[in-house]
Amino acid sequence: MCLLHHGKPQYFTTENGLSHNQVRNIYEDKNGVIWFECGKGLSTYDGHRMTSYKQRNYKSRNQWKLNDSDLWFKGDEIEGYNKFEKKPGVYQYDGQKLSYRLFPVTPKREDGFKYYISTQFVKGKNGTFWFGAYGAVIGYDGSKFKILDNDYLGLKPKNGSLHVRSLMEDSKGNLWIGNNGIGVLKYDGKKVVNFTAQQKLQKKYAKGNSLEKVFAIEEDAKGNIWFGTVGSGVWRYDGNSLKNFDGRDGLESNHIWTIYKSKEGELWFGGTDPSGVYRFKDDSFERIY
Repeated sequence: MCLLHHGKPQYFTTENGLSHNQVRNIYEDKNGVIWFECGKGLSTYDGHRMTSYKQRNYKSRNQWKLNDSDLWFKGDEIEGYNKFEKKPGVYQYDGQKLSYRLFPVTPKREDGFKYYISTQFVKGKNGTFWFGAYGAVIGYDGSKFKILDNDYLGLKPKNGSLHVRSLMEDSKGNLWIGNNGIGVLKYDGKKVVNFTAQQKLQKKYAKGNSLEKVFAIEEDAKGNIWFGTVGSGVWRYDGNSLKNFDGRDGLESNHIWTIYKSKEGELWFGGTDPSGVYRFKDDSFERIY
């Protein structure tokens, strides 16, 4: 993990307090403490010290409740569930305790990775919290659950199935679901549309880069929706048409794993092969790091 402070990088590993060197997501709680969701376990940084966070509560697994400042995290293991978790769920931090909450699902032996959390959680404008797992998107509004999975969507192996890698709710309340394979799904609260198929951007139709493997989604200050892909650079949707950006536009990497919107509304793009951090400016990309 790298902390960029006044333009200078400071690196943290397990030797400096990280619970694991794979960092999935980063959050800030209401007290300004930074939380790191690692491949295994959690760590916190208070501005001075990195610490592996060990406290867990397993006594209220079904006592779901919502608070505006809650943080949510995946299970402690890279794959599967530990002996205390046992079944699919998420950890909820309410500012005092970290508690494990079970999803209202009954896993089947053939489900595999279906309920392993794969994305950051998303807090919707109507108060629903969304959790992206590899094979399902689970929403909770404080009283009931909504589960978007292959059965709900009518997906079969022959026409592709969910492999969720990104979630984002836009300013209009649409939930965008990025997949590794079937592209982007758009859920308006009533129905789900395969946006990639709608735009004819599957590989079999696209002339050039496709919109099938989407690992990052973000909305800019103007309402444009941005998609970071594996192998096809970045796409921007302005509500009417899509534009693709790649090496010709200053983007050295075609693999964009993350898009971050700063407090100033600026979009930063993290890429690999080669690794780099980019900023979009004046209709092109500039590499910052």
